[in-house]
Amino acid sequence: MLAKRIIPCLDVDHGKVKKGINFKNLVDVGSPVEIAAEYELQGADELVFLDITATLDQRKTMAETVEEVSKQVFMPLTVGGGIKSEEAMHELLQSGADKISLNSAVINDPELITDGAERFGSQCIVCAIDVKKDVGTGRYQVYSKGGTENTGLDAIKWAKKAVELGAGELLVTSMDCDGTKQGFDIDLYQQIGEAVHVPIIASGGAGKKEDFLDVFQKTPVTGALAASLFHFGELKIEELKKYLEENGVNVRR
Repeated sequence: MLAKRIIPCLDVDHGKVKKGINFKNLVDVGSPVEIAAEYELQGADELVFLDITATLDQRKTMAETVEEVSKQVFMPLTVGGGIKSEEAMHELLQSGADKISLNSAVINDPELITDGAERFGSQCIVCAIDVKKDVGTGRYQVYSKGGTENTGLDAIKWAKKAVELGAGELLVTSMDCDGTKQGFDIDLYQQIGEAVHVPIIASGGAGKKEDFLDVFQKTPVTGALAASLFHFGELKIEELKKYLEENGVNVRR
């Protein structure tokens, strides 16, 4: 069984780490380079760097900032935001990224997943899926462009297609739970886990140690991501790992 991963996320907007609730009301947290260095010291298993306004601003992810962050960490670094071509993927991998997170661009051009997987290996290609539950139908729907546009895609079907196209991992964010600290959307990850057989990272809703235990025990996810909980020092990664181990979860050391 794969050891479970604890993954902090840096949502970066024009060079500053930001955090909000339900993808809105973003507040400044600090420098991505300094925060990344702190997570390296705390023993994070991986780090996700998302340029959250690159797509809306129609610009590329900041390779220079990625390079600075990569110099601070030895753990795997996943980078996403505004990536629309193989060349952009290559530039970021050259800048120090280990994996590329693709979101809005592959909704319009799904073959970009295949192109990236064939050139760099499927282990390098992470399909990020921002999901919101439709109140009327109860269906999980995919949103793009920083959570501002409902694509109409069924999240479970899109997850399956992304894997069929070559994605080696999924980063699934519940927009409903994002920043609320009310726990992960267990039903969402159970459904995604039944649909695909690649590593899944759960994102959105972590508020306490018990939430991580809950998602690891009740769903097949292999990684759990959090931002504000770690950014504001409410929970230390070492403390979380110790708690999970004490409760029978196999975590990385």
